[in-house]
Amino acid sequence: MNDVVDELALVEQAKTDPEAFGLLYERYVDKIYNYVYYRTGNYHDAEDLTARVFYQALNHIPHYTQRGAPFSSWLYRIAHNLVANWHRDSSRRQVVSLDRLAAIGYQGDAERGPFQQLTRGERRDALLAAIHRLPPDRQQLLILKFVEHLSNAQIGQIMRRSEGAIKSLYHRTLSALREELTGQSP
Repeated sequence: MNDVVDELALVEQAKTDPEAFGLLYERYVDKIYNYVYYRTGNYHDAEDLTARVFYQALNHIPHYTQRGAPFSSWLYRIAHNLVANWHRDSSRRQVVSLDRLAAIGYQGDAERGPFQQLTRGERRDALLAAIHRLPPDRQQLLILKFVEHLSNAQIGQIMRRSEGAIKSLYHRTLSALREELTGQSP
């Protein structure tokens, strides 16, 4: 049985069987948590919002209809909506949190001198700050592309856009980041 057929059967079973939903939870909780964490920058909020994603999914799975996209696309849409509401309700801009920087890590920095570590940290901080100033759809695109390693087609399904629209948005997003970070037009 291939993964798609297996997933469809599991989703159908989860509509009436909480244990089957538990298997879906185990399959996707880390991906949804990572997505939410990179959108909020805070592990406490990410844990809370991830729990809410799966609570909503559990409550609404009886009404879930397969429309050609993977089940994970539905979960990402729920997560996206909850994160958007969280930002709107809390009326705060994302900031680079210390736990986020720790999660990114400093692999290999022990071999570098303090100046190189400082320079690398400053560049990383500038990049994260620039990403946080992007509109939410562009942040979502970058997370799905670079954190979740999804293809343009998969991102298009999640964001409800064509693959061509995703490629265009990706190009515009990278150009905007380059312009902001270098102060030059593309």
